Amino acid sequence: MELWIPITIAAAFCQNLRTALQKHLKGRLGTTGATFIRFGYGVPFAALYVAFLHFGLGHPLPDPTATMLVAGALGGLAQILATFLLIHLFSFRNFAVGTAYSKTEPIQAALFGFLVLGEQVSLTAAVCILIGISGVIVITLARVPMTLSAVRSSLIGRPALIGLTSAALFGASAVAYRTASLSLDGTSVAMQAAFALVYATSFQTIAMAAWMAVREPDQLRASLRAWRSAVWVGIAGVAGSAGWFTAMTLQNVAYVRALAQIELVFTFLASWLFFKEVIAKSEILGCVLIVLAVVGIVLLG
Repeated sequence: MELWIPITIAAAFCQNLRTALQKHLKGRLGTTGATFIRFGYGVPFAALYVAFLHFGLGHPLPDPTATMLVAGALGGLAQILATFLLIHLFSFRNFAVGTAYSKTEPIQAALFGFLVLGEQVSLTAAVCILIGISGVIVITLARVPMTLSAVRSSLIGRPALIGLTSAALFGASAVAYRTASLSLDGTSVAMQAAFALVYATSFQTIAMAAWMAVREPDQLRASLRAWRSAVWVGIAGVAGSAGWFTAMTLQNVAYVRALAQIELVFTFLASWLFFKEVIAKSEILGCVLIVLAVVGIVLLG
Protein backbone atom coordinates (compact mmCIF):
# COMPACT_ATOMS: atom_id res chain seq x y z
CA MET A 1 0.00 0.00 0.00
CA GLU A 2 1.34 3.44 -0.93
CA LEU A 3 2.19 5.64 2.06
CA TRP A 4 -0.21 8.45 1.13
CA ILE A 5 -3.23 6.15 1.57
CA PRO A 6 -3.00 5.41 5.34
CA ILE A 7 -1.86 8.99 5.93
CA THR A 8 -4.98 10.30 4.17
CA ILE A 9 -7.32 7.98 6.09
CA ALA A 10 -5.74 9.02 9.40
CA ALA A 11 -6.05 12.68 8.41
CA ALA A 12 -9.73 12.19 7.55
CA PHE A 13 -10.36 10.68 10.98
CA CYS A 14 -8.58 13.57 12.72
CA GLN A 15 -10.48 16.11 10.62
CA ASN A 16 -13.78 14.50 11.55
CA LEU A 17 -12.84 14.60 15.22
CA ARG A 18 -11.87 18.26 14.92
CA THR A 19 -15.13 19.14 13.14
CA ALA A 20 -17.16 17.37 15.81
CA LEU A 21 -15.35 19.32 18.52
CA GLN A 22 -15.94 22.57 16.60
CA LYS A 23 -19.64 21.82 16.36
CA HIS A 24 -19.73 21.29 20.11
CA LEU A 25 -18.05 24.66 20.69
CA LYS A 26 -20.02 26.58 18.06
CA GLY A 27 -22.90 27.17 20.48
CA ARG A 28 -20.51 28.82 22.93
CA LEU A 29 -18.28 30.71 20.50
CA GLY A 30 -20.29 31.35 17.35
CA THR A 31 -19.15 30.64 13.80
CA THR A 32 -16.15 33.00 13.79
CA GLY A 33 -14.82 31.85 17.14
CA ALA A 34 -15.21 28.18 16.25
CA THR A 35 -13.34 28.85 13.00
CA PHE A 36 -10.51 30.72 14.74
CA ILE A 37 -9.72 28.04 17.32
CA ARG A 38 -9.05 25.54 14.54
CA PHE A 39 -6.06 27.67 13.48
CA GLY A 40 -5.08 29.67 16.56
CA TYR A 41 -4.76 26.69 18.86
CA GLY A 42 -3.05 24.63 16.20
CA VAL A 43 0.05 26.82 15.71
CA PRO A 44 1.95 25.67 18.83
CA PHE A 45 1.42 22.02 17.96
CA ALA A 46 2.44 22.56 14.34
CA ALA A 47 5.64 24.25 15.57
CA LEU A 48 6.30 21.35 17.96
CA TYR A 49 5.92 18.93 15.05
CA VAL A 50 8.54 20.81 13.03
CA ALA A 51 10.86 20.91 16.06
CA PHE A 52 10.45 17.15 16.53
CA LEU A 53 11.25 16.45 12.88
CA HIS A 54 14.30 18.73 12.98
CA PHE A 55 15.83 18.17 16.42
CA GLY A 56 14.45 14.71 17.11
CA LEU A 57 14.73 13.04 13.71
CA GLY A 58 17.34 15.21 12.02
CA HIS A 59 15.29 16.46 9.07
CA PRO A 60 16.92 19.68 7.76
CA LEU A 61 14.90 22.90 7.73
CA PRO A 62 14.19 24.18 4.21
CA ASP A 63 14.70 27.75 3.05
CA PRO A 64 11.38 29.61 2.53
CA THR A 65 10.57 30.40 -1.10
CA ALA A 66 8.47 33.15 -2.65
CA THR A 67 6.16 30.48 -4.03
CA MET A 68 5.62 29.03 -0.56
CA LEU A 69 4.90 32.47 0.91
CA VAL A 70 2.34 33.39 -1.74
CA ALA A 71 0.73 29.95 -2.19
CA GLY A 72 0.62 29.32 1.56
CA ALA A 73 -1.07 32.66 2.20
CA LEU A 74 -3.64 32.16 -0.55
CA GLY A 75 -4.33 28.63 0.64
CA GLY A 76 -4.66 29.88 4.19
CA LEU A 77 -7.22 32.53 3.26
CA ALA A 78 -9.21 30.07 1.16
CA GLN A 79 -9.25 27.56 4.02
CA ILE A 80 -10.40 30.18 6.52
CA LEU A 81 -13.37 31.07 4.33
CA ALA A 82 -14.11 27.42 3.57
CA THR A 83 -14.04 26.47 7.26
CA PHE A 84 -16.26 29.44 8.17
CA LEU A 85 -18.84 28.37 5.57
CA LEU A 86 -18.67 24.72 6.65
CA ILE A 87 -19.34 25.61 10.28
CA HIS A 88 -22.10 27.98 9.18
CA LEU A 89 -23.79 25.02 7.46
CA PHE A 90 -24.49 23.49 10.86
CA SER A 91 -27.17 26.16 11.25
CA PHE A 92 -29.13 24.67 8.33
CA ARG A 93 -28.85 20.88 8.50
CA ASN A 94 -27.77 18.21 10.96
CA PHE A 95 -24.11 17.48 11.49
CA ALA A 96 -23.73 14.67 8.96
CA VAL A 97 -25.73 16.15 6.09
CA GLY A 98 -24.25 19.61 6.65
CA THR A 99 -20.79 18.17 6.11
CA ALA A 100 -21.99 16.28 3.03
CA TYR A 101 -22.66 19.50 1.13
CA SER A 102 -18.94 20.25 1.09
CA LYS A 103 -17.96 16.87 -0.34
CA THR A 104 -18.04 17.91 -3.97
CA GLU A 105 -14.48 19.07 -3.24
CA PRO A 106 -12.69 16.21 -5.08
CA ILE A 107 -14.13 17.26 -8.44
CA GLN A 108 -13.27 20.89 -7.82
CA ALA A 109 -9.82 19.95 -6.49
CA ALA A 110 -9.21 17.93 -9.67
CA LEU A 111 -10.13 20.98 -11.75
CA PHE A 112 -7.89 23.33 -9.76
CA GLY A 113 -5.09 20.74 -9.84
CA PHE A 114 -5.34 20.54 -13.62
CA LEU A 115 -5.47 24.31 -14.10
CA VAL A 116 -2.69 25.21 -11.65
CA LEU A 117 -0.38 22.17 -11.60
CA GLY A 118 -1.32 20.39 -14.82
CA GLU A 119 -2.20 17.21 -12.88
CA GLN A 120 -4.05 14.48 -14.74
CA VAL A 121 -6.64 12.06 -13.33
CA SER A 122 -7.01 8.55 -14.77
CA LEU A 123 -10.35 7.43 -16.18
CA THR A 124 -10.72 4.84 -13.41
CA ALA A 125 -10.07 7.43 -10.71
CA ALA A 126 -12.52 9.83 -12.36
CA VAL A 127 -15.24 7.16 -12.31
CA CYS A 128 -14.53 6.44 -8.64
CA ILE A 129 -14.72 10.14 -7.83
CA LEU A 130 -18.10 10.36 -9.56
CA ILE A 131 -19.35 7.32 -7.61
CA GLY A 132 -18.29 9.03 -4.42
CA ILE A 133 -20.02 12.24 -5.39
CA SER A 134 -23.15 10.20 -6.19
CA GLY A 135 -23.03 8.90 -2.63
CA VAL A 136 -22.84 12.47 -1.39
CA ILE A 137 -25.89 13.45 -3.45
CA VAL A 138 -27.84 10.47 -2.07
CA ILE A 139 -26.97 11.58 1.45
CA THR A 140 -27.85 15.18 0.69
CA LEU A 141 -31.33 14.22 -0.54
CA ALA A 142 -31.92 11.54 2.10
CA ARG A 143 -34.14 13.67 4.34
CA VAL A 144 -35.72 15.76 1.62
CA PRO A 145 -39.34 15.02 0.58
CA MET A 146 -39.32 13.78 -3.00
CA THR A 147 -41.24 16.71 -4.45
CA LEU A 148 -39.89 18.91 -7.22
CA SER A 149 -39.80 22.05 -5.10
CA ALA A 150 -38.11 20.31 -2.16
CA VAL A 151 -35.44 18.69 -4.32
CA ARG A 152 -34.81 21.97 -6.14
CA SER A 153 -34.47 23.79 -2.81
CA SER A 154 -32.00 21.19 -1.55
CA LEU A 155 -29.87 21.25 -4.68
CA ILE A 156 -29.83 24.97 -5.44
CA GLY A 157 -30.97 26.52 -2.16
CA ARG A 158 -28.81 28.60 0.12
CA PRO A 159 -27.30 25.66 2.07
CA ALA A 160 -26.32 23.90 -1.17
CA LEU A 161 -24.70 27.04 -2.56
CA ILE A 162 -22.81 27.59 0.69
CA GLY A 163 -21.63 23.98 0.64
CA LEU A 164 -20.51 24.18 -2.98
CA THR A 165 -18.63 27.41 -2.31
CA SER A 166 -16.99 25.84 0.73
CA ALA A 167 -15.95 22.85 -1.38
CA ALA A 168 -14.48 25.11 -4.07
CA LEU A 169 -12.45 27.00 -1.49
CA PHE A 170 -11.24 23.79 0.15
CA GLY A 171 -10.22 22.48 -3.28
CA ALA A 172 -8.35 25.69 -4.09
CA SER A 173 -6.60 25.69 -0.71
CA ALA A 174 -5.50 22.06 -1.17
CA VAL A 175 -3.86 22.86 -4.51
CA ALA A 176 -2.25 25.97 -3.03
CA TYR A 177 -0.84 23.95 -0.14
CA ARG A 178 0.56 21.30 -2.48
CA THR A 179 2.18 24.08 -4.49
CA ALA A 180 3.69 25.56 -1.31
CA SER A 181 5.05 22.22 -0.08
CA LEU A 182 6.54 21.20 -3.43
CA SER A 183 8.38 24.53 -3.69
CA LEU A 184 10.60 23.59 -0.71
CA ASP A 185 13.81 21.75 -1.55
CA GLY A 186 16.63 20.12 0.36
CA THR A 187 14.62 18.24 2.96
CA SER A 188 12.24 15.33 3.48
CA VAL A 189 8.61 15.14 2.40
CA ALA A 190 7.54 15.22 6.04
CA MET A 191 9.47 18.43 6.68
CA GLN A 192 8.24 20.02 3.44
CA ALA A 193 4.68 19.42 4.59
CA ALA A 194 5.30 20.44 8.21
CA PHE A 195 7.17 23.63 7.32
CA ALA A 196 4.44 24.75 4.91
CA LEU A 197 1.85 23.86 7.55
CA VAL A 198 3.50 26.05 10.22
CA TYR A 199 3.66 28.99 7.84
CA ALA A 200 0.07 28.63 6.63
CA THR A 201 -1.35 28.12 10.13
CA SER A 202 0.62 31.07 11.52
CA PHE A 203 -0.59 33.28 8.67
CA GLN A 204 -4.18 32.19 9.30
CA THR A 205 -3.93 32.86 13.03
CA ILE A 206 -2.51 36.36 12.56
CA ALA A 207 -5.04 37.24 9.84
CA MET A 208 -8.04 36.01 11.82
CA ALA A 209 -6.89 37.50 15.13
CA ALA A 210 -6.38 40.91 13.50
CA TRP A 211 -9.79 40.80 11.83
CA MET A 212 -11.56 39.63 14.98
CA ALA A 213 -9.83 42.26 17.15
CA VAL A 214 -11.39 44.94 14.96
CA ARG A 215 -14.71 43.39 13.95
CA GLU A 216 -15.59 40.79 16.60
CA PRO A 217 -13.52 41.37 19.76
CA ASP A 218 -16.09 39.52 21.87
CA GLN A 219 -15.55 36.39 19.76
CA LEU A 220 -11.78 36.69 20.17
CA ARG A 221 -12.07 36.99 23.94
CA ALA A 222 -14.51 34.07 24.05
CA SER A 223 -12.07 31.96 22.02
CA LEU A 224 -9.30 32.69 24.51
CA ARG A 225 -11.52 31.92 27.49
CA ALA A 226 -12.47 28.55 25.98
CA TRP A 227 -8.85 27.38 25.79
CA ARG A 228 -9.42 24.20 27.83
CA SER A 229 -11.75 22.82 25.18
CA ALA A 230 -10.29 24.65 22.19
CA VAL A 231 -6.82 23.18 22.67
CA TRP A 232 -8.20 19.77 21.67
CA VAL A 233 -9.51 21.28 18.44
CA GLY A 234 -6.00 22.60 17.81
CA ILE A 235 -4.42 19.20 18.40
CA ALA A 236 -6.91 17.34 16.19
CA GLY A 237 -6.73 20.06 13.54
CA VAL A 238 -2.93 20.01 13.30
CA ALA A 239 -2.84 16.20 13.27
CA GLY A 240 -5.28 16.22 10.36
CA SER A 241 -3.53 19.08 8.55
CA ALA A 242 -0.13 17.42 8.91
CA GLY A 243 -1.64 14.36 7.28
CA TRP A 244 -3.23 16.37 4.46
CA PHE A 245 -0.05 18.34 3.74
CA THR A 246 2.07 15.19 3.72
CA ALA A 247 -0.35 13.18 1.57
CA MET A 248 -0.75 16.05 -0.91
CA THR A 249 3.02 16.42 -1.14
CA LEU A 250 3.22 12.74 -2.06
CA GLN A 251 0.20 12.45 -4.36
CA ASN A 252 -2.10 14.27 -6.78
CA VAL A 253 -4.55 16.49 -4.84
CA ALA A 254 -7.62 15.01 -6.54
CA TYR A 255 -6.69 11.48 -5.45
CA VAL A 256 -6.05 12.55 -1.87
CA ARG A 257 -9.27 14.54 -1.56
CA ALA A 258 -11.27 11.73 -3.20
CA LEU A 259 -9.94 9.17 -0.73
CA ALA A 260 -10.67 11.67 2.03
CA GLN A 261 -14.39 11.15 1.40
CA ILE A 262 -14.06 8.30 3.89
CA GLU A 263 -14.41 11.11 6.43
CA LEU A 264 -18.15 11.13 5.76
CA VAL A 265 -18.37 7.58 7.09
CA PHE A 266 -16.60 8.78 10.24
CA THR A 267 -19.07 11.69 10.30
CA PHE A 268 -22.05 9.36 10.40
CA LEU A 269 -20.48 7.34 13.17
CA ALA A 270 -19.96 10.56 15.15
CA SER A 271 -23.53 11.65 14.42
CA TRP A 272 -24.90 8.33 15.61
CA LEU A 273 -22.64 7.71 18.61
CA PHE A 274 -22.13 11.22 20.01
CA PHE A 275 -24.92 13.45 18.69
CA LYS A 276 -27.57 10.70 18.79
CA GLU A 277 -28.84 11.57 15.31
CA VAL A 278 -30.92 8.97 13.49
CA ILE A 279 -29.37 7.74 10.23
CA ALA A 280 -31.73 7.05 7.32
CA LYS A 281 -31.39 3.99 5.05
CA SER A 282 -30.64 6.18 2.05
CA GLU A 283 -27.83 7.83 4.00
CA ILE A 284 -26.38 4.38 4.63
CA LEU A 285 -26.61 3.72 0.88
CA GLY A 286 -24.71 6.94 0.27
CA CYS A 287 -22.01 5.81 2.70
CA VAL A 288 -21.76 2.48 0.84
CA LEU A 289 -21.21 4.32 -2.46
CA ILE A 290 -18.53 6.46 -0.86
CA VAL A 291 -16.78 3.40 0.55
CA LEU A 292 -16.90 1.72 -2.88
CA ALA A 293 -15.38 4.83 -4.42
CA VAL A 294 -12.64 4.89 -1.80
CA VAL A 295 -11.85 1.20 -2.30
CA GLY A 296 -11.77 1.75 -6.05
CA ILE A 297 -9.29 4.59 -5.75
CA VAL A 298 -7.06 2.59 -3.41
CA LEU A 299 -7.07 -0.58 -5.54
CA LEU A 300 -7.52 0.71 -9.07
CA GLY A 301 -6.85 4.46 -9.17
